[in-house]
Amino acid sequence: VQLQASGGGLVQTGGSLRLSCAASGRTFSSRAMGWFRQAPGKEREFVSAINWNGANTYYSDSVKGRFTISRDNAKNTIYLQMNSLKPEDTAVYYCAVAKAYVVARVPSECDYWGQGTQVTVSS
Repeated sequence: VQLQASGGGLVQTGGSLRLSCAASGRTFSSRAMGWFRQAPGKEREFVSAINWNGANTYYSDSVKGRFTISRDNAKNTIYLQMNSLKPEDTAVYYCAVAKAYVVARVPSECDYWGQGTQVTVSS
């Protein structure tokens, strides 16, 4: 099983990025998936999650209204559209697959992790 995250980069304040996370090795269409991030010296924190069929989405207060999560089960891929980026959004972003029957909002509720993609927002 492999989760390949991509789409990170360097952007100015107010800019946008779109992250993708493609799963291979098995399908996760029955599992919730999501994004976490970790800034230097800080713990990994919840960013956003989406249930198995995309009908329900969840966001941390810090990104609500600016980020949008989506998924394409046919492609075994989730996305994170990030708009109005701020310097405090700078972090390594990780995609993750939740354990069965949960929508993970803490790292311990995730079974599989991607390798992370760096997002840097300059002021």
